[in-house]
Amino acid sequence: MVEKTVFVVFFSGDQAKAKILKICGSFGASCYPVPEEMVKQRQIFREVSGRLADLEATLDAGIQHRNKALESVGSQLRRWTIMVKKEKAVYDTLNMLNFDVTKKCLVGEGWCPIFAKSQIKDVLQRATLHSNSQVGIIFHEMDTIDSPPTYFQTDKFTNAFQEIVDAYGIARYEEANPAVYSVITFPFLFAVMFGDWGHGICLLLGACVLILREKKLSSQKLGSFMEMAFGGRYVILLMALFSIYCGLIYNEFFSVPFHIFGKSAYECREKTCSDAHTAGLIKVRDPYPFGVDPSWRGSRSELPFLNSLKMKMSILMGVTQMNLGIVLSYFDAKFHGNALDIRYQFIPQMIFLNSLFGYLALLILIKWCTGSQADLYHVMIYMFLDPSGNLGENQLFWGQKELQILLLLMAIVAVPWMLFPKPFILKKLHKERFQGHTYRFLGTSEMDPDSEPDSARSRHDDFNFSEVFVHQMIHSIEFVLGAVSNTASYLRLWALSLAHSELSTVFYEKLLVLAWGYDNLVVKLVGLVIFSFATAFILLGMESLSAFLHALRLHWVEFMNKFYHGDGYKFRPFSFALLADDED
Repeated sequence: MVEKTVFVVFFSGDQAKAKILKICGSFGASCYPVPEEMVKQRQIFREVSGRLADLEATLDAGIQHRNKALESVGSQLRRWTIMVKKEKAVYDTLNMLNFDVTKKCLVGEGWCPIFAKSQIKDVLQRATLHSNSQVGIIFHEMDTIDSPPTYFQTDKFTNAFQEIVDAYGIARYEEANPAVYSVITFPFLFAVMFGDWGHGICLLLGACVLILREKKLSSQKLGSFMEMAFGGRYVILLMALFSIYCGLIYNEFFSVPFHIFGKSAYECREKTCSDAHTAGLIKVRDPYPFGVDPSWRGSRSELPFLNSLKMKMSILMGVTQMNLGIVLSYFDAKFHGNALDIRYQFIPQMIFLNSLFGYLALLILIKWCTGSQADLYHVMIYMFLDPSGNLGENQLFWGQKELQILLLLMAIVAVPWMLFPKPFILKKLHKERFQGHTYRFLGTSEMDPDSEPDSARSRHDDFNFSEVFVHQMIHSIEFVLGAVSNTASYLRLWALSLAHSELSTVFYEKLLVLAWGYDNLVVKLVGLVIFSFATAFILLGMESLSAFLHALRLHWVEFMNKFYHGDGYKFRPFSFALLADDED
């Protein structure tokens, strides 16, 4: 609709009329002459009204025709859009090909998986037949110095774990893939921090809903949060199962312990005893068969006991996973035939890590098995400050002092072992290769120094000893310092597990138990509702996200930096299936 202002102009003379018409025309005004006779005015009014009615009828007919046309097109619009995208993608790909003028054919170069070679040949032969082409399509392998892209075959179960690794960096070609191990280690480390089998069951129900409605949800447009949750539905499933397992070990169901696997090893010394005081308990039978004894809950020794248990358990898991990362670097170097990395990187790294923190893990296991009261903090500190000092009551086994001195010396020797040999050996090997090239070329060109090819000179110039040495020094220092910081970083397993347990206890005791202590039904219902919301949004929402991010950090930094470079690029094949989801 266009709104216009109606106005009347009175004038005298033809000259004034011409000026007024010119001004009105310049401003887009419609001019209608108004005769003095009333009959003629009515006649003009009827003519204008008739023209307006005709215009409105024409516009209405045009709008109806347009709506019918759009309705008939609407059902085909998505199919046409995809068709146009396919046509555009085909022409964009054809533009990447080179035109051979002499043979009058298109030449294309690209990567393909080895297993797909036979499939590609069959498809090209069918394309030749269907297009009635008189010239066959030639398909052959090419030699190239370019590094190939990386391609991992995944399914709906493993895809989310591969995406977690790819978010850190795409693997080099033929580099060990951390996603294979992350399928188990990632949800397990999450569960160590989130261990509560009640909360694990809630996560399991959510994962099962996403998996059972998989077909329906995959065809819908989801929000950013739901799309992330749906994409990681199998990750959530494993996190839930491992959380139930760890919750059974911690013996926590919304922070409440249960006698699932039999009776407690402790009973009351008298007929009545307080659960808050271990003085009223006495051990009467074998230890609780699986997990933490429920009698520890509410006792004065609960927090020190769980602190010690979870802290030592975190160190054991951290040392194990870091050793796994170093072992994977060995297999990676062995696969590529890199003996220098095995001798001067893998071996000293294993010696350094296990001489210090592997020894600490061994002490933890010995202390658990023997029930010793030795102070492991004192043992590790004085291993550096006073290696030859008397251990006294902190001695766990015969020959411990001599072993500690040996391990300390091995750790000290491992540092220069990592730092110095590799750069000098690389320099020597490069020099020998360069001299061999120079000798051959001088022998064939009558000792003319200018006859040395540019390729040999460029190879000689490419090697920069100072750069190689600095890189090796940075790598060695990073590993030595990282061995300490990474081991300490695994203590987040202990901290978050303890925080989750204590927060769950606070919600249970201060919301649910306190509210149900009243006789008023309204107070009980309000307490139950608040407890449910706090559990859902804080423990299941924020705490699970926090544990997820910390598990991500432990894999990206502490585990993958031992062997994973992540500086490759992804194989992106031409595919019509990907165009439907491509908004660009």
